[in-house]
Amino acid sequence: MATETTSPIQSYLDHYGRIASGLPGGTLPWLASLRETGLARFRKQGFPGARVEAWRYTNLRPLEKFAFEPAPVRDGPANAGKLAIDLLPTVMPAGQSSHRMVFVDGAFRSDLSSVGTLPAGVVVTSLGEALASQAGLLEKYLGNVGVTDSNPFQALNTAFLADGLVVHVPKGVAVAKPIEVVFVGSGYDKPTMHHPRILIVAEANTEATLVEHHVGLGTGAYFSNLVTEIVTGEGARLHHYKAQRETPQAFHMATVTADLAKHSSYDNFVLTIGGRLSRNEIKPVLNGTGVECRLSGAYMVNGQQHCDTTTIIDHAQPQCTSREVYKGVIDGQARAVFQGKIIVRPDAQKTDGYQLNRALLLSDTAEINSKPELEIYADDVKCSHGATAGELDDDQLFYLRARGIDLETARNLLISAFLADAIEEVRIETVRESFQGIVAGWLKSQRA
Repeated sequence: MATETTSPIQSYLDHYGRIASGLPGGTLPWLASLRETGLARFRKQGFPGARVEAWRYTNLRPLEKFAFEPAPVRDGPANAGKLAIDLLPTVMPAGQSSHRMVFVDGAFRSDLSSVGTLPAGVVVTSLGEALASQAGLLEKYLGNVGVTDSNPFQALNTAFLADGLVVHVPKGVAVAKPIEVVFVGSGYDKPTMHHPRILIVAEANTEATLVEHHVGLGTGAYFSNLVTEIVTGEGARLHHYKAQRETPQAFHMATVTADLAKHSSYDNFVLTIGGRLSRNEIKPVLNGTGVECRLSGAYMVNGQQHCDTTTIIDHAQPQCTSREVYKGVIDGQARAVFQGKIIVRPDAQKTDGYQLNRALLLSDTAEINSKPELEIYADDVKCSHGATAGELDDDQLFYLRARGIDLETARNLLISAFLADAIEEVRIETVRESFQGIVAGWLKSQRA
């Protein structure tokens, strides 16, 4: 049963005080300073309310009602009997190998992970291991990408920084196989929280694919608060895909910040179907000329779910392009939020920005709040945005029904076609097909 607290902020501060001395890397002065800075920032910010514009449409009171505790350290999760490396959920097709890192309640599980032979110099490891073997890399980049005073969850993650994924691809190297990271919330008798961190450093002229998969076991409430920092060198190509399928009682907060160098390419896709309350905040800075950035996603929510997608693409340099395509399907009493902002700095001439959000409402009580924005300070630019919301087309349904297709199949065909444009943004075919399978499974479960 959920435990209420009258001072949720103080609860997190108290937990930090109890575990701070035992956090990994305690002998590293820079890391201790980083954590303390994060804690101070969280203490100052607190959880934002409706008066904070960026959080106007996402009410955090359901999250604040739970007294989350750090997940206890165990030899195995509560559902250890159900966890085996060949039974873990994956977004990779059968027979398609990948480098896979598995975290249970935010802690790395080497027994469930499988990293094959990597190209020379490539690092794919846990944050805990990297604190010993890659301390210089972490000190240079960790906590230095896109830090702001407007995101308390980023600050909270930094304060509780303990484990996560570190990927370093040295200059000129391509990692052929996808790197898949699976985050499992195991569920306990008490509400628990974990704050995993991902750091990706892709140097000049590299290429890599990262696939995230977030899933939950059991029925207990938990809070997953993920922060990802990305740094690309000149000409680097990074593909970043994510499937969020947390349990119905889970809270999922994710922040992605990226510093994109000259002529680099970054594409990000988020598929959201899980969680009681989820928010994906993605903030790339196009920090060199000729950068190509593509953000896209699909969200499907039902019941009482709340899904928030917030993006800020910062065109800081000239001759860069960005493209956003987000589509959502909302049923029951669910609610979705899309906030997309494109910023064009004064020197960012020849910018080409495109943004589209479309939502399909399947019930009279479903709701979408869409807020596209353009903030332009240059005069030689081409930027556009659009947002629409509507229902299934009765004429299209009638057309399919008139050809002998039953109502449920006709609805699912139209919904799948609606989402197809967004999913086509996934450039890696095997991942794209897997996401299409997840969509088909969700549609089937809604009418079961």
